[in-house]
Amino acid sequence: MELADIIRSVPDFPKKGIVFKDITTLLADEKAFCAVLHQWADRLRAREVTRVLAIESRGFIFGGALAYELKVPLALARKAGKLPWSTIREEYALEYGTDSLELHEDAITPGDRVAVVDDLLATGGTALATVKLAERLNGIVVDVGFLIELAFLHGREKLDAYPVESFITYSSEA
Repeated sequence: MELADIIRSVPDFPKKGIVFKDITTLLADEKAFCAVLHQWADRLRAREVTRVLAIESRGFIFGGALAYELKVPLALARKAGKLPWSTIREEYALEYGTDSLELHEDAITPGDRVAVVDDLLATGGTALATVKLAERLNGIVVDVGFLIELAFLHGREKLDAYPVESFITYSSEA
């Protein structure tokens, strides 16, 4: 069975016209989930990653597991106001307006080889903001990885200066 066959597509969620890619079905399949984590960890080992930077919130699922598997520190990129200590902030564009992510100012050690991790690449704004946060702290982004990529939204184009990998690619909304 292909990984894409395990992901549940939910039409009209969270609003009409959107086909939501529900990863909980993959998380509930221990063989598929473990296979993804092992392949992902192998790739990150080959890139000599020294820190995993996970994006809120579903990226935390993969980021925590990968940091554990690699035996490296985990850093968290969160929505503004969610981190309890001194932070740096990066704004990014939404379809209508802007949003921002924050990172603790000591989350990345200069020279860290950083893997940015999230569940889904859509338009690329969140991932690019996270990459910029890592670089502002003098991290070296060596991998930007996702479980799912919605290629029809062209998010990879915003990240073309970085190695981007995904396990499942959807070329259309269906």
